[in-house]
Amino acid sequence: MLNERARILLKTLVEHYISDGQPVGSRALSKYSGLDLSPASIRNVMADLEEMGYIASPHTSAGRIPTPRGYRFFVDTLLTVKPLAQGEIDQLEDQLQPDNRQRVVSSASHLLSDLTSFAGVVMTPRRRNLAFRHIEFLRLSDNRLLLIIVTPDGDVQNRILLTDRPYSPSQLTEAANYLNQNYAGRDFDDIRRNLREELQQLREDVTHLMTRALDAGSEAMHERSDAMVISGERNLLNVEDLSSNMESLRKLFALFDQRTGFLQLLEMSSRAQGVQIFIGGHSGLVPLDECSVVTAPYEVDGQVVGTVGVIGPTRMAYERIIPIVDITAKLLSSALSHNDSANRP
Repeated sequence: MLNERARILLKTLVEHYISDGQPVGSRALSKYSGLDLSPASIRNVMADLEEMGYIASPHTSAGRIPTPRGYRFFVDTLLTVKPLAQGEIDQLEDQLQPDNRQRVVSSASHLLSDLTSFAGVVMTPRRRNLAFRHIEFLRLSDNRLLLIIVTPDGDVQNRILLTDRPYSPSQLTEAANYLNQNYAGRDFDDIRRNLREELQQLREDVTHLMTRALDAGSEAMHERSDAMVISGERNLLNVEDLSSNMESLRKLFALFDQRTGFLQLLEMSSRAQGVQIFIGGHSGLVPLDECSVVTAPYEVDGQVVGTVGVIGPTRMAYERIIPIVDITAKLLSSALSHNDSANRP
């Protein structure tokens, strides 16, 4: 536990370092902390904080900088979050209007990047059901069909079906009509489990086609190839704390390419309440000490379906980034819930 004097000095040091990026010395702490302490007393407190792992002394300077552990204590205990200006809230609200789901998600990612000058990331909504609103078959050649699936959210999924025999336009229409009239709105997996007996009453050729369509539809609904949208990665090239270390940049952009690590982090965030902050290597999920991720879950009709976040340097203005992420998550929830209700039959 830190006493009040140590907490004030650590808060002053972190805020000063975030502001100008230079190691903070005892003279600056004496000037900005508001404490009536001698330089010797301040140096003693700094030595204690360094011994506890909250700050570190770079080799080239007499000043100190926060460690990932120091940042962690700062954001958990000492941080005062600043509310966003009304103009910024209005900008977010204007650009996150109910619309096509993918466009809203992409807009949220771009807005997070634009407002923070870092990278914005949105985990796309998990499908809450595996149902379809409408199905069509389009004949491409004798043995190739295009299966077109419209989801309840209004998304369109296309799948190529390779068949062992050609189907006439009337057979394709018959199969599509049967599925649309009897099973629209129901889960693909549920249909597959319960349809065997019913299909036995239809002609064998159409039965085979519908079985193939249900298998392909179920696979399409389970797939999430576009599970994450990232915007503004190039902004991080302009961040001195990251761009000065090419090895760190390589690791970071490798994470963007592989995506698995970030998806794991975003999935974890979606199971938590409110804003989460992952600071450098101290988080165990971000492999760079120089990098932090601020996230918040978003909902559709009260059910958490994804996560938004900002990826930036550890030395970021957390008091500003946190409300940007938090409000973006809330506005995205509102836009997608409105879009979802508008698309229901």
